[in-house]
Amino acid sequence: MALYQWHIIGLATFCAIATLLFVRLLIQRSRHGRSKAALRISEERYLLALAGSTDGLWDWDLLSNTVFYSDRFREILGYSSEEFRGTIDSFRSRLHPEDAEAIWAAIERHLQERDPYKVEYRLRTKSGEYLWFLARGQAIWSTEGKAVRMSGWIQDITERKQGELNHKAALSEIKELKEKLEVERAYLQEEIKLEYNYENIIGQSDGLNYVLYKAEQIAPSDTTVLVLGETGTGKELVARAIHGLSPRKDRVLVKVNCATLPSNLIESELFGHEKGAFTGAYARQLGRFEVANGATLFLDEIGELPLELQPKLLRVIQDGEFERLGSSGTIKVDVRVIAATNRNLEDEVRRGRFREDLWYRLSIFPITVPPLRERMEDIALLVNFLVDKISKRLGKTIENIPTSVMNTLQDYQWPGNVRELENVLERSVINSSGPKLRLVDELKQPHQELTTTQKTLEAVERDHIVRILEQTNWKVSGKNGAAEILGLNRSTLRARIRKLDILQP
Repeated sequence: MALYQWHIIGLATFCAIATLLFVRLLIQRSRHGRSKAALRISEERYLLALAGSTDGLWDWDLLSNTVFYSDRFREILGYSSEEFRGTIDSFRSRLHPEDAEAIWAAIERHLQERDPYKVEYRLRTKSGEYLWFLARGQAIWSTEGKAVRMSGWIQDITERKQGELNHKAALSEIKELKEKLEVERAYLQEEIKLEYNYENIIGQSDGLNYVLYKAEQIAPSDTTVLVLGETGTGKELVARAIHGLSPRKDRVLVKVNCATLPSNLIESELFGHEKGAFTGAYARQLGRFEVANGATLFLDEIGELPLELQPKLLRVIQDGEFERLGSSGTIKVDVRVIAATNRNLEDEVRRGRFREDLWYRLSIFPITVPPLRERMEDIALLVNFLVDKISKRLGKTIENIPTSVMNTLQDYQWPGNVRELENVLERSVINSSGPKLRLVDELKQPHQELTTTQKTLEAVERDHIVRILEQTNWKVSGKNGAAEILGLNRSTLRARIRKLDILQP
């Protein structure tokens, strides 16, 4: 073939190849244009969907660190687009400080585990309040495995969350009320065992009638009352009478004996403690003031309260507030306080053993219960009442109290008052084999001992305790011990022995 022909064939081939390449290029460019258009349409639809959602939607470009917030997102929070810029800082600066750790931890965990995350947090609105939101999010990863984008939405759950918080608060209140009821129930079970109430104040003497008149006079108010009187005169019965006649009578009368509790425990007993407040505090405990909220608290033997606790008691009486041991939270209570003592608190104030301001606060309305020796006309009534009560408890029948026995009982001065009388009668009932009461105690104290000798109440009490201790060979507790004869708790008697500086020879 001639050289000319070869040139023609080569040129034709080149033209054909060039044409094919050109056509292919046109096809590719056409396809690329359609892809860009489709992508643009897709993005427009995506953004339109974001803008039109009823929830707050967001789209975070992790590479540029810019964020798209839907109009609804900003609307929920009350911001305009100028006030809430498309940055992650716009979100971060309005996130509640307490929720920041949880949200960033959820995002970090999602980027590692690639499971969609769900978290609840609070955002600050333009008005300054915080709303609760439920947020969900999902990241998009590149072919190289790098997170490039994250999208999600927030839903306002403030109403539901507030309901949950209210429910939680209600459960907490129910738990606290349950604790109070359980403690109060325990007190009630103790109170049920007591056979005395204000109706069992037996007597017709002028002195006793005046005490009951004063009790009725003060009962309707919330005024603090101080009941004074010797040991065994029935100060607790007077306190129960005041409570029983008061508007608080439907609640239990809570009692604390300040003499029977060790000084290191009385603060916890009165004001309660938190778990771990001190060694052995394995659980939270409500104090008597909390248990008595809305009721009456009877503080017996108030003169034995340690001096260092008296300011705290003064504060709760005056202001109705205190803190549990181990807690800085102030607790408000509404408690009516009735205190009782057999000590001369004015003398204790002079000796520096009782705070003067607390004394003034307690003695707003004092009631003095007369000793039994000053209401001798009540002894016959008391003897009949007590013998009947003791006989029923012991399953015995005592129908006859001889005149000689009654005369002996009426001639005795009863330094231990009604409590001593009851103990003497109980021993008599136990030792009586038939229907006639047999007196077993030798009540030979001279009639003039307490009436002619000028002694203080404390001196009389000291002499009587020493005399009983000598009779029992200084045996304080146990069967036929001084505590049993005097009708006192052994810890109370030991406290009085220390207080009165009684020493065994």
